[in-house]
Amino acid sequence: MQRPILYIAITNHGFGHATRTAAVAATIQQLCPEVLLIMVTTAPRWLLECYIKGDFIHRPRAYDLGVVQADSLKMDKQATLEKLLEIKKNHRSIIASEVDFIHQNRVNLILADIPFLAAEIGKAANVPCWMISNFGWDFIYRDWGGDFIDIADWIGECYSQCDRLFRLPFHEPMQAFENITDVGLTGGSPVFNADEIKSQWKITTSREKTVLLSFGGLGLQKLPYENLTYFPDWQFITFDKSAPDLPNLIKVQDVRTRPVDFMPICGRVISKPGFGTFSEATKLGVPIVSVTRDNFAEAAFLIKGISDYNYHQILTPSELFESSWEFLKQPLEAPRSQKAIAIDGNEVIAQTVVDFLA
Repeated sequence: MQRPILYIAITNHGFGHATRTAAVAATIQQLCPEVLLIMVTTAPRWLLECYIKGDFIHRPRAYDLGVVQADSLKMDKQATLEKLLEIKKNHRSIIASEVDFIHQNRVNLILADIPFLAAEIGKAANVPCWMISNFGWDFIYRDWGGDFIDIADWIGECYSQCDRLFRLPFHEPMQAFENITDVGLTGGSPVFNADEIKSQWKITTSREKTVLLSFGGLGLQKLPYENLTYFPDWQFITFDKSAPDLPNLIKVQDVRTRPVDFMPICGRVISKPGFGTFSEATKLGVPIVSVTRDNFAEAAFLIKGISDYNYHQILTPSELFESSWEFLKQPLEAPRSQKAIAIDGNEVIAQTVVDFLA
Protein backbone atom coordinates (compact mmCIF):
# COMPACT_ATOMS: atom_id res chain seq x y z
CA MET A 1 0.00 0.00 0.00
CA GLN A 2 1.35 3.44 -0.95
CA ARG A 3 2.43 5.77 1.83
CA PRO A 4 0.10 8.83 2.04
CA ILE A 5 1.84 11.94 0.67
CA LEU A 6 0.90 15.46 1.72
CA TYR A 7 2.23 18.52 -0.13
CA ILE A 8 2.19 21.55 2.19
CA ALA A 9 2.68 24.91 0.45
CA ILE A 10 3.44 27.98 2.58
CA THR A 11 3.27 31.63 1.58
CA ASN A 12 6.64 33.31 1.16
CA HIS A 13 6.23 36.04 3.78
CA GLY A 14 8.18 36.20 7.04
CA PHE A 15 8.16 33.25 9.44
CA GLY A 16 4.62 33.44 10.82
CA HIS A 17 2.88 31.38 8.12
CA ALA A 18 5.69 28.80 8.22
CA THR A 19 5.51 28.29 11.99
CA ARG A 20 1.73 28.11 12.26
CA THR A 21 1.55 25.64 9.37
CA ALA A 22 4.47 23.60 10.69
CA ALA A 23 2.55 23.23 13.97
CA VAL A 24 -0.39 21.76 12.02
CA ALA A 25 1.99 19.53 10.04
CA ALA A 26 3.52 18.24 13.28
CA THR A 27 0.06 17.34 14.60
CA ILE A 28 -0.72 15.48 11.34
CA GLN A 29 2.55 13.56 11.71
CA GLN A 30 1.71 12.65 15.33
CA LEU A 31 -1.71 11.31 14.32
CA CYS A 32 -0.40 9.51 11.21
CA PRO A 33 3.36 8.78 11.48
CA GLU A 34 3.43 7.07 8.07
CA VAL A 35 2.42 10.24 6.18
CA LEU A 36 5.19 11.78 4.08
CA LEU A 37 5.24 15.56 4.53
CA ILE A 38 6.60 17.67 1.67
CA MET A 39 7.12 21.18 3.08
CA VAL A 40 7.17 23.64 0.17
CA THR A 41 8.56 26.88 1.57
CA THR A 42 11.58 29.18 1.47
CA ALA A 43 11.57 29.28 5.29
CA PRO A 44 14.78 27.66 6.59
CA ARG A 45 14.76 23.98 7.47
CA TRP A 46 15.90 24.67 11.06
CA LEU A 47 12.72 26.69 11.64
CA LEU A 48 10.51 23.83 10.46
CA GLU A 49 12.49 21.37 12.59
CA CYS A 50 11.62 23.41 15.69
CA TYR A 51 8.05 22.17 15.17
CA ILE A 52 8.23 18.98 13.12
CA LYS A 53 10.14 16.28 15.00
CA GLY A 54 9.86 13.47 12.44
CA ASP A 55 11.15 13.26 8.86
CA PHE A 56 9.96 15.53 6.09
CA ILE A 57 11.08 16.67 2.64
CA HIS A 58 11.96 20.37 2.37
CA ARG A 59 11.25 21.77 -1.09
CA PRO A 60 12.45 25.42 -1.08
CA ARG A 61 10.09 26.98 -3.62
CA ALA A 62 8.23 30.30 -3.64
CA TYR A 63 5.22 30.95 -5.81
CA ASP A 64 4.02 34.02 -4.00
CA LEU A 65 5.77 36.69 -1.93
CA GLY A 66 3.39 38.33 0.52
CA VAL A 67 4.82 41.82 0.98
CA VAL A 68 8.38 43.05 0.42
CA GLN A 69 9.45 44.51 3.78
CA ALA A 70 12.52 46.17 5.28
CA ASP A 71 11.44 45.08 8.76
CA SER A 72 8.28 43.85 10.49
CA LEU A 73 6.38 47.11 9.90
CA LYS A 74 7.94 48.85 6.85
CA MET A 75 6.49 47.77 3.50
CA ASP A 76 7.73 48.44 -0.05
CA LYS A 77 4.55 48.49 -2.13
CA GLN A 78 6.25 49.26 -5.46
CA ALA A 79 8.67 46.35 -5.15
CA THR A 80 5.76 44.14 -4.08
CA LEU A 81 3.74 45.11 -7.17
CA GLU A 82 6.66 44.47 -9.51
CA LYS A 83 7.22 41.00 -8.10
CA LEU A 84 3.51 40.17 -8.24
CA LEU A 85 3.36 41.18 -11.90
CA GLU A 86 6.37 38.96 -12.55
CA ILE A 87 4.64 36.01 -10.84
CA LYS A 88 1.49 36.61 -12.89
CA LYS A 89 3.53 36.74 -16.09
CA ASN A 90 5.28 33.45 -15.27
CA HIS A 91 2.45 31.66 -13.47
CA ARG A 92 1.87 29.01 -16.16
CA SER A 93 5.46 27.78 -16.03
CA ILE A 94 5.45 27.86 -12.20
CA ILE A 95 2.27 25.78 -12.16
CA ALA A 96 3.60 23.33 -14.77
CA SER A 97 6.80 22.61 -12.84
CA GLU A 98 4.90 21.93 -9.60
CA VAL A 99 2.33 19.75 -11.37
CA ASP A 100 5.19 17.61 -12.68
CA PHE A 101 6.64 17.32 -9.17
CA ILE A 102 3.24 16.44 -7.68
CA HIS A 103 2.62 13.71 -10.25
CA GLN A 104 6.14 12.27 -9.92
CA ASN A 105 5.73 12.08 -6.14
CA ARG A 106 2.15 10.78 -6.19
CA VAL A 107 0.83 13.51 -3.92
CA ASN A 108 -2.61 12.75 -2.44
CA LEU A 109 -3.54 16.19 -1.06
CA ILE A 110 -2.30 19.80 -1.15
CA LEU A 111 -2.56 21.83 2.06
CA ALA A 112 -1.72 25.52 1.62
CA ASP A 113 -1.27 28.62 3.82
CA ILE A 114 -2.02 30.59 1.71
CA PRO A 115 -0.19 30.94 -1.66
CA PHE A 116 -2.83 31.68 -4.27
CA LEU A 117 -1.21 29.57 -7.02
CA ALA A 118 -1.59 26.43 -4.88
CA ALA A 119 -5.26 26.18 -5.82
CA GLU A 120 -4.43 26.50 -9.53
CA ILE A 121 -1.69 23.89 -9.13
CA GLY A 122 -4.18 21.53 -7.49
CA LYS A 123 -6.69 21.96 -10.31
CA ALA A 124 -4.02 21.42 -12.98
CA ALA A 125 -2.68 18.34 -11.16
CA ASN A 126 -6.19 17.00 -10.40
CA VAL A 127 -5.28 16.84 -6.70
CA PRO A 128 -7.54 18.39 -4.03
CA CYS A 129 -6.24 21.66 -2.55
CA TRP A 130 -7.29 22.65 0.97
CA MET A 131 -6.20 25.96 2.46
CA ILE A 132 -5.70 27.34 5.97
CA SER A 133 -5.70 31.04 6.85
CA ASN A 134 -7.40 33.99 8.49
CA PHE A 135 -6.93 36.17 5.39
CA GLY A 136 -6.23 36.00 1.65
CA TRP A 137 -3.64 38.08 -0.16
CA ASP A 138 -6.39 39.47 -2.39
CA PHE A 139 -7.77 41.20 0.72
CA ILE A 140 -4.40 42.76 1.60
CA TYR A 141 -3.64 44.01 -1.91
CA ARG A 142 -7.17 45.25 -2.70
CA ASP A 143 -6.94 47.62 0.26
CA TRP A 144 -3.97 49.32 -1.44
CA GLY A 145 -6.06 50.27 -4.49
CA GLY A 146 -4.65 51.46 -7.82
CA ASP A 147 -2.71 48.87 -9.78
CA PHE A 148 -3.22 46.33 -7.01
CA ILE A 149 -6.95 45.98 -7.82
CA ASP A 150 -6.37 43.91 -10.96
CA ILE A 151 -3.86 41.73 -9.11
CA ALA A 152 -6.35 41.23 -6.26
CA ASP A 153 -9.07 40.21 -8.74
CA TRP A 154 -6.73 37.63 -10.31
CA ILE A 155 -5.70 36.26 -6.92
CA GLY A 156 -9.36 35.99 -5.89
CA GLU A 157 -10.00 33.91 -9.01
CA CYS A 158 -7.12 31.62 -8.03
CA TYR A 159 -8.52 31.20 -4.51
CA SER A 160 -11.97 30.36 -5.92
CA GLN A 161 -10.41 27.12 -7.27
CA CYS A 162 -9.67 25.97 -3.69
CA ASP A 163 -11.66 22.89 -2.64
CA ARG A 164 -11.90 23.73 1.06
CA LEU A 165 -10.80 26.50 3.42
CA PHE A 166 -10.08 26.02 7.11
CA ARG A 167 -10.78 29.56 8.27
CA LEU A 168 -8.82 30.55 11.36
CA PRO A 169 -10.07 32.99 14.02
CA PHE A 170 -9.31 36.73 13.74
CA HIS A 171 -10.33 36.49 10.07
CA GLU A 172 -11.55 38.73 7.29
CA PRO A 173 -14.64 37.42 5.42
CA MET A 174 -12.53 35.56 2.80
CA GLN A 175 -15.31 35.85 0.21
CA ALA A 176 -13.32 34.28 -2.64
CA PHE A 177 -13.69 30.86 -0.99
CA GLU A 178 -16.85 28.82 -1.49
CA ASN A 179 -16.37 25.93 0.98
CA ILE A 180 -15.41 27.28 4.43
CA THR A 181 -14.91 25.39 7.71
CA ASP A 182 -14.28 27.60 10.75
CA VAL A 183 -11.69 26.18 13.17
CA GLY A 184 -9.97 27.23 16.41
CA LEU A 185 -6.58 28.81 17.03
CA THR A 186 -3.46 27.06 15.72
CA GLY A 187 0.23 27.34 16.58
CA GLY A 188 3.03 25.77 18.55
CA SER A 189 3.00 24.69 22.20
CA PRO A 190 5.89 24.98 24.68
CA VAL A 191 8.21 21.97 24.75
CA PHE A 192 9.88 22.97 28.04
CA ASN A 193 8.14 23.53 31.35
CA ALA A 194 8.34 26.95 33.01
CA ASP A 195 10.85 25.87 35.66
CA GLU A 196 13.22 24.51 33.01
CA ILE A 197 13.14 27.78 31.08
CA LYS A 198 13.64 29.91 34.19
CA SER A 199 16.54 27.75 35.32
CA GLN A 200 18.26 27.57 31.93
CA TRP A 201 18.09 31.34 31.37
CA LYS A 202 18.58 32.31 35.04
CA ILE A 203 15.30 34.24 35.20
CA THR A 204 14.35 35.19 38.76
CA THR A 205 11.78 37.95 38.18
CA SER A 206 8.08 37.41 38.82
CA ARG A 207 5.85 36.59 35.87
CA GLU A 208 4.33 40.10 36.02
CA LYS A 209 7.76 41.66 35.50
CA THR A 210 8.94 39.28 32.74
CA VAL A 211 8.23 40.52 29.21
CA LEU A 212 8.74 38.88 25.81
CA LEU A 213 9.53 41.25 22.91
CA SER A 214 8.35 39.41 19.78
CA PHE A 215 8.38 41.09 16.38
CA GLY A 216 8.68 38.13 14.01
CA GLY A 217 11.53 36.95 11.82
CA LEU A 218 12.18 40.42 10.36
CA GLY A 219 12.52 42.23 13.69
CA LEU A 220 12.28 45.99 14.04
CA GLN A 221 14.95 48.49 13.10
CA LYS A 222 14.15 51.14 15.69
CA LEU A 223 12.76 49.51 18.84
CA PRO A 224 13.83 51.84 21.69
CA TYR A 225 15.75 49.31 23.76
CA GLU A 226 17.14 52.16 25.88
CA ASN A 227 13.72 52.27 27.59
CA LEU A 228 14.56 49.00 29.31
CA THR A 229 16.94 50.92 31.58
CA TYR A 230 13.86 52.53 33.21
CA PHE A 231 12.81 49.06 34.42
CA PRO A 232 15.95 47.64 36.10
CA ASP A 233 14.01 45.10 38.20
CA TRP A 234 12.17 43.73 35.15
CA GLN A 235 13.40 40.98 32.78
CA PHE A 236 12.99 41.38 29.02
CA ILE A 237 13.52 38.66 26.41
CA THR A 238 14.19 39.17 22.70
CA PHE A 239 15.12 37.07 19.66
CA ASP A 240 16.58 40.13 17.93
CA LYS A 241 20.27 39.38 17.28
CA SER A 242 21.00 43.09 16.75
CA ALA A 243 19.63 44.15 20.13
CA PRO A 244 22.11 45.90 22.46
CA ASP A 245 23.67 44.18 25.45
CA LEU A 246 21.69 45.29 28.52
CA PRO A 247 21.71 43.79 32.02
CA ASN A 248 17.95 43.11 32.01
CA LEU A 249 17.70 41.88 28.39
CA ILE A 250 18.13 38.23 27.41
CA LYS A 251 19.05 37.77 23.72
CA VAL A 252 17.97 34.29 22.65
CA GLN A 253 20.12 32.91 19.84
CA ASP A 254 19.52 29.19 20.39
CA VAL A 255 17.36 28.17 17.41
CA ARG A 256 15.92 25.23 19.35
CA THR A 257 14.10 27.61 21.70
CA ARG A 258 11.13 29.52 20.29
CA PRO A 259 9.10 32.51 21.49
CA VAL A 260 6.23 30.19 22.50
CA ASP A 261 8.59 28.36 24.89
CA PHE A 262 9.05 31.58 26.89
CA MET A 263 5.42 32.66 26.92
CA PRO A 264 4.29 30.72 30.03
CA ILE A 265 6.78 32.60 32.24
CA CYS A 266 5.85 36.04 30.86
CA GLY A 267 3.25 38.48 32.13
CA ARG A 268 2.85 39.97 28.67
CA VAL A 269 4.13 39.81 25.10
CA ILE A 270 4.93 43.06 23.29
CA SER A 271 4.35 42.52 19.58
CA LYS A 272 3.20 43.81 16.23
CA PRO A 273 -0.09 42.42 14.86
CA GLY A 274 0.72 38.87 13.76
CA PHE A 275 -1.52 35.83 13.82
CA GLY A 276 1.11 33.37 15.05
CA THR A 277 2.16 35.38 18.11
CA PHE A 278 -1.41 36.45 18.92
CA SER A 279 -2.70 32.88 18.54
CA GLU A 280 0.02 31.18 20.61
CA ALA A 281 -0.24 33.78 23.39
CA THR A 282 -4.05 33.58 23.46
CA LYS A 283 -3.97 29.76 23.58
CA LEU A 284 -1.69 30.02 26.63
CA GLY A 285 -3.60 32.89 28.27
CA VAL A 286 -0.64 35.29 28.03
CA PRO A 287 -1.63 38.99 27.62
CA ILE A 288 -0.65 40.86 24.44
CA VAL A 289 0.59 44.42 24.12
CA SER A 290 0.40 45.32 20.43
CA VAL A 291 1.24 48.34 18.35
CA THR A 292 -1.31 49.20 15.67
CA ARG A 293 -0.36 48.78 12.01
CA ASP A 294 -1.76 50.93 9.25
CA ASN A 295 -1.80 49.93 5.58
CA PHE A 296 -2.04 46.21 6.28
CA ALA A 297 -5.71 45.28 6.31
CA GLU A 298 -5.33 42.07 8.34
CA ALA A 299 -4.13 44.07 11.37
CA ALA A 300 -7.58 45.45 12.27
CA PHE A 301 -9.02 41.90 12.47
CA LEU A 302 -6.09 40.72 14.61
CA ILE A 303 -6.42 43.68 17.00
CA LYS A 304 -10.17 43.04 17.30
CA GLY A 305 -9.47 39.35 17.93
CA ILE A 306 -7.16 39.85 20.88
CA SER A 307 -9.34 42.66 22.23
CA ASP A 308 -12.25 40.20 22.26
CA TYR A 309 -10.45 37.13 23.62
CA ASN A 310 -7.29 38.10 25.54
CA TYR A 311 -6.08 40.58 28.13
CA HIS A 312 -4.45 43.33 26.10
CA GLN A 313 -3.09 46.82 25.59
CA ILE A 314 -3.25 48.50 22.19
CA LEU A 315 -0.52 51.10 21.51
CA THR A 316 -0.11 53.74 18.84
CA PRO A 317 3.27 53.70 17.07
CA SER A 318 4.31 56.84 19.02
CA GLU A 319 3.50 55.11 22.33
CA LEU A 320 5.80 52.23 21.38
CA PHE A 321 8.59 54.11 19.62
CA GLU A 322 8.62 57.56 21.24
CA SER A 323 7.50 57.11 24.86
CA SER A 324 9.40 55.86 27.91
CA TRP A 325 7.11 52.81 28.09
CA GLU A 326 5.00 53.97 31.00
CA PHE A 327 2.32 51.70 29.53
CA LEU A 328 4.04 48.77 31.28
CA LYS A 329 2.84 50.20 34.61
CA GLN A 330 -0.77 50.52 33.42
CA PRO A 331 -3.37 47.79 34.01
CA LEU A 332 -4.24 45.50 31.12
CA GLU A 333 -7.68 45.65 29.52
CA ALA A 334 -9.91 42.61 29.95
CA PRO A 335 -11.20 40.67 26.93
CA ARG A 336 -14.49 42.08 25.66
CA SER A 337 -16.15 38.73 24.92
CA GLN A 338 -17.59 36.56 27.65
CA LYS A 339 -17.11 33.46 25.48
CA ALA A 340 -13.87 31.50 25.34
CA ILE A 341 -12.26 31.03 21.94
CA ALA A 342 -11.66 27.55 20.50
CA ILE A 343 -7.99 26.54 20.68
CA ASP A 344 -8.12 23.17 18.90
CA GLY A 345 -7.36 24.29 15.33
CA ASN A 346 -4.25 22.11 14.96
CA GLU A 347 -6.14 19.00 16.04
CA VAL A 348 -9.30 19.61 13.98
CA ILE A 349 -7.38 20.34 10.76
CA ALA A 350 -4.97 17.45 11.32
CA GLN A 351 -7.72 14.91 12.01
CA THR A 352 -9.65 15.99 8.90
CA VAL A 353 -6.50 15.60 6.77
CA VAL A 354 -5.69 12.20 8.27
CA ASP A 355 -9.27 10.98 7.71
CA PHE A 356 -9.01 12.04 4.05
CA LEU A 357 -5.65 10.30 3.56
CA ALA A 358 -6.77 7.07 5.27
